[in-house]
This record gives sequence, C-alpha cells and structure tokens, in this order.
Amino acid sequence: MGKPTGFLEFRRALPADRSATARLADWKEFHLHLPEADLRQQGARCMDCGIPFCHTGQLVSGMASGCPIHNLIPEWNDLVYRGLWKEALVRLHKTNNFPEFTGRVCPAPCEGSCVLGINDPAVTIKNIECTIIDHGWENGWVTAEPPKKRTGKNVAVIGSGPAGLSAAAQLNRAGHHVTVFERADRPGGLLMYGIPNMKLDKTEVVLRRLNVLEQEGVKFICNTEVGVNLPAANLLKDFNAVVLATGATKPRDLPIAGRNLGGVHFAMEYLTANTKAVLDGHRNGSFIDAAGKDVVVIGGGDTGTDCVGTAMRHGCKSLVQVEILPKPPLDRAKDNPWPEWPKTYKLDYGQEEAAAKFGADPRVYLTTATKFEADANGHVQGVHTVAVEWTKNDKGQFIPKNIPGTEKVLPAQLVLLAMGFLGPEQPLLESLGIERDPRSNAKAEFEKYTTNLPGVFAAGDCRRGQSLVVWAFNEGRGAARECDRYLMGETSLP
Repeated sequence: MGKPTGFLEFRRALPADRSATARLADWKEFHLHLPEADLRQQGARCMDCGIPFCHTGQLVSGMASGCPIHNLIPEWNDLVYRGLWKEALVRLHKTNNFPEFTGRVCPAPCEGSCVLGINDPAVTIKNIECTIIDHGWENGWVTAEPPKKRTGKNVAVIGSGPAGLSAAAQLNRAGHHVTVFERADRPGGLLMYGIPNMKLDKTEVVLRRLNVLEQEGVKFICNTEVGVNLPAANLLKDFNAVVLATGATKPRDLPIAGRNLGGVHFAMEYLTANTKAVLDGHRNGSFIDAAGKDVVVIGGGDTGTDCVGTAMRHGCKSLVQVEILPKPPLDRAKDNPWPEWPKTYKLDYGQEEAAAKFGADPRVYLTTATKFEADANGHVQGVHTVAVEWTKNDKGQFIPKNIPGTEKVLPAQLVLLAMGFLGPEQPLLESLGIERDPRSNAKAEFEKYTTNLPGVFAAGDCRRGQSLVVWAFNEGRGAARECDRYLMGETSLP
C-alpha cells in the first residue's frame, strides 16, 4: 500500500470529457486521460482493503458486484501510485485479455463495491485501468506472444464478440489452433458493431487488438454464418471442440399498433448500419439517417444511450427517450445498500449531449408507448404515450399500469426500439441439437459451460442471457479453461 493516508488526502477526480457540443461534429472517442501525477494520486486513494470487494465478482440482488473477471485492482492501483506502469500492465493482463475494452465500456461494478465508496466517492478504478493499458500501447509494451508449442488440436469459436474473443485468446495461449467464425464482414461482434465509435474506437482500439490476436495465431473467418452458409455439422467433423459464443441478439419487440410502419427500427439495425458507414467511409442501402428528424428512442439502457448519441451526431431535429421505469434517486436508496450496484441517477454521454443542445435530459420516465401513428405514406409520424405506475398483480409481481388521462403524442419520423434482448437466435442451436433452458439460452452450467453435445461449449450471452461485456469475458475465459481440460485431460488456464 503506497500511501496509507491517500484516501484521506485526495478527493475523487476524473478527467474532463471533450465538450458535449464539440464532440457532436465527429465520431472520435470523447474520454480523455488525467495527467500522470493526478492519476497517481487517484491510485493512492485505494485503501488496499483487507477484504477487497472490488474484485470479488459476484451477483448481489441480481446485479454484478465487484469485477467479474477478478481484476487484481488493489495491486495495480498501488503500482500506478508508485509509477510502475509496466508492472501494473502485467498485473492487469493476468486476469483481463482486453483491458482497453473494459476500461472504456464496462459500467465498473468494481467501483460500485469499492469499500471507500461506503462513505466517500469510490476509487476511479475504470479510469486507472484504461490509462494503464493505453500507456502500455503507447510505449510498445503490448506485443504478440504466440504460444511456444502447439497441441495439434483444432477449436472452432462461433462468434467474435467479447465471449468469443476471450475464449479464442485463452485457447490459443494454451497452444490450440483456433478458428473464429463471424457472420459480419468484420470481427469483433458487439465490440465492432454494437457499440458506437465515439465510445469504443474501432481502428485505434478494436482492430489494433484483433491484429495482435492474428499475429498470435488466431484465425478469423468473416462473412460466414454457421448453420446458413457453413453447415453446422461440418464443425463437429472438422474440429476437436466447438465454443458457441453467438451472443443474445434477438431483440425485444414492441407489438403495438403501427409497429410495421416505415421508420420504426430495432436499435441494433440503426447502430450497426451507422458504424459500418463510419468504417467504410460511405453509406449503403441499410443506413438509417436521423438528420432533421424528430427521434424517439424507446428504452433507457446503454443501447438506448448509444442511439441517443448517434442520433445527435446525425443532427436530429429533436429527441425524446422513453423509459418505463421511474427516475433513479441521486443517492443510494435504503433498499440498495453497498456493495450492490448503485441504482442512482446519472447523465450518460448521450443524454449529456442532448441536454447541451436541447436544454434538458431527453428522458421521460414512467412512460410507455401505446401506438405508432402513420402519415399518408405509411411512415411513422408520431408516438402515442401514456404515463404508468407500478403496482402488484395477484401474484405479487410488480407490473406497469396505464394512468388514464396522461396520454400524449410525440412527433417522430424515426423510432428506435432499445428495450433489451430476449436471448440467442435459435436456428444454429436447433441445427446442432443444443438443449435450451426455459429462457431459450443454450443450456450449460456456469463454470462448466458444457452443453449436451460432447466437445461443444457455450459461453457469454448465448448461455446466460443479456449481460455485461465483462461477464462475457469471464465466461469466455471459463469456457476456454473447460474446453482445454476436455481436449487435454487437464488445464493450466485460469
């Protein structure tokens, strides 16, 4: 512990983001770094707790508490305070294959369970993590490390999102020949097309790491959808083991009147087409433009925020984000104690940008859509909404109930549905004969990841349902460990 009194002497400090109005002019990342001296002070705030909840990685009240990949947070906080950046990077890479991703897009459940956070603002763990890995790239410390020996075993990984990439990285490290199949035109899955460029740069961050994986021996085959243009049965013949990491990409729909009108889209249609246009340098026929339009985003999670930020950069005329849940409190409620994830109000980057341009947070709470209104051409022109209250039904479950007399009509020429995901798409699982759980996910026990087919493993959102990127990394690493054990009879993977 570098400075025992650091948590008493220094206050939490984060770097200022780029101006909310200035960053709307481009697709560049908006986060900045603190000067090194200031960041070392932030590292000194870590208390080196006797029981560091920040890296416990458990579920409390159904939400992540602590780091799911068990990052050695107190250790690298102390190393940063001492200015030992390379050593900090080594400790960070012990548990995290891709800290440049988690350092940007993880919601930081580690900070929610930081012991200092009981009565003071938590340590800036996420910002420190991101700076460590960025420092490593800048100094040339992150290089390809191919395995010294190959096992002769071939493993197919289906899906190149967070779970697939972490599984591939670990299996390759164990010496297996790993081939990753991706149906999109670029690898990366959610990291490539599900998260906008201003939040996670594709060229300078994602592709940079993918290039290192290729140099280490991982093979990526894109434009290939297993079960469609590559028979699933072929994988079972050609590979010694298969890891399913296809994600939970079936979106939750909103089956109300007018759902089939033009201009009503799932969020991922919108985000994927936009990122492809940014990367290609031109728009194709699937591009969805918000320029000059009244936009309504339905759904209040991270995907909804990404839709807000993207529409703002397109130059939308107005924007409203509809959220069926109540507005969170500014501080932890009594029924949301530490170390649970703090369900508190925050102005995320997209809402901050909308507020800067339009004067207020675009979210309306305790509201649901009841109907999409059509214009003369069969295109959406308005969203009918109503306020709701949450009441218990006869089973004791909380359900939303419409409040008569609160109906409104929001102008809208573009509606984006960002209400989460129901589970994995089913055709591949059906073609392989994979057993499903009651929620339609691939049935495989946590920490074992084995499906009903010998040698076929499932990890990430396709096994656990929609979750955090960092949980997908946890599961990809775990599935790699169990796959290696299956292939070799034992494993040294963590």
